[in-house]
Amino acid sequence: MISPLAQVDPKAKIASNVTIEAFSVVYGDVVIDAGTHIMPHVTIFNGSRIGKNCRIFPGAVIGAIPQDLKYAGESTTAEIGDNTTIRECVTVHLGTRDRWKTAVGSNCLLMAYAHVAHDCVLGNHVILANSVQLAGHVRVDDFAIIGGMTGANQFTHVGAHAYVGGHVDIRKDVPPYSKAAREPITFVGINKVGLQRRGFSKEQIEEISNIYHILFVQGHSTSKAIELIESQLSDSVVRNEILEFVRSSANGIIKRPKEEIDENLAI
Repeated sequence: MISPLAQVDPKAKIASNVTIEAFSVVYGDVVIDAGTHIMPHVTIFNGSRIGKNCRIFPGAVIGAIPQDLKYAGESTTAEIGDNTTIRECVTVHLGTRDRWKTAVGSNCLLMAYAHVAHDCVLGNHVILANSVQLAGHVRVDDFAIIGGMTGANQFTHVGAHAYVGGHVDIRKDVPPYSKAAREPITFVGINKVGLQRRGFSKEQIEEISNIYHILFVQGHSTSKAIELIESQLSDSVVRNEILEFVRSSANGIIKRPKEEIDENLAI
């Protein structure tokens, strides 16, 4: 159902069972798939691609041009996967020529006032709490959760199943399965509760804990910790995923405070 008070360009590709409520605006170069519900006062600009069974709440803006002075009007997209909920006043901007799209995966929850800037890529089952602000080119992998009022610097990367607390500035990359909090941001443990909820075995969780004990707690340099992890721990999917994340980090990964390392080594 499309409200007669909504403004929908006839060139937009709207599935037959999409709901668009009053005072929402949908531009012409837009695709909205089946079962999606667009609530009042939503603006969906050219380049937006929205999947099935999404819910987009009042005040949200999808597909506005990037807040990037290098953007020169190139044709890019803002893509939303299936079953994703976008709450009040969330903004998801178009990509630039860097990645040509901004992408939010399926089964995500973007809470009120979150901002997803140009060229960000969010995986599936990602949660951004209220007023999370992602600068351009940020990556957030599957099942990651970022707490309210947290900001992420350009090009930073949050790994799969990671948990970042609220009121944090993400300046460095956050490895998968870890927890990060405090200001400045530091490693505070593994996301044990989240992993248990998602069906990770006791053995897998123990393996992740052992990897991060070497990487963050024993006081080694990152390169030395990688050597020890490879020599002391058996080859596995989880081990290799963590090592690949650390090796490929362009920003460097978060650390544990030196005083906590010194205290641990003194015990």
